[in-house]
Amino acid sequence: MAFWLFKTEPCEFSIDDLKQQSTTRWDGIRNYQARNFIRDDIKRDDLVFIYHSSCKIPAIAGIAKVIATAYPDPSQFDPTSPYFDAKSVLDNPKWLCVDIEYQSHLRPISLATIKNDSNLSDMYLVKKGTRLSVQPVSEQDWLYLNSES
Repeated sequence: MAFWLFKTEPCEFSIDDLKQQSTTRWDGIRNYQARNFIRDDIKRDDLVFIYHSSCKIPAIAGIAKVIATAYPDPSQFDPTSPYFDAKSVLDNPKWLCVDIEYQSHLRPISLATIKNDSNLSDMYLVKKGTRLSVQPVSEQDWLYLNSES
């Protein structure tokens, strides 16, 4: 099992929305490195921190589990979708998605808290220049953050 952090803007889709829906397709990823994580590394039963970004207090808000591994993101083919990609074709799709299932809410762990904790200094989230919406979390960081929440 591996551990991940998926970023979302809570005004678009939040941990509360995931809880209400129970499961969802995690789509709209349009960064090649994030796509490669989805394609090559994310597996069924991996656990995911849901991270609220671009909001008043960016924070880890909850946990989800991967229930379906990489498959073509249908939004890339939908001209009405903000994630439409005219250069992607059905027989060779560029973008992938996974399905996740709600597991739990966490007491929010703010980005400021994470940045100020020397135990988390190697976490991908706090490295300079790292803004990926899908990123790995080490087992050590996963366990530490879960013990803090």
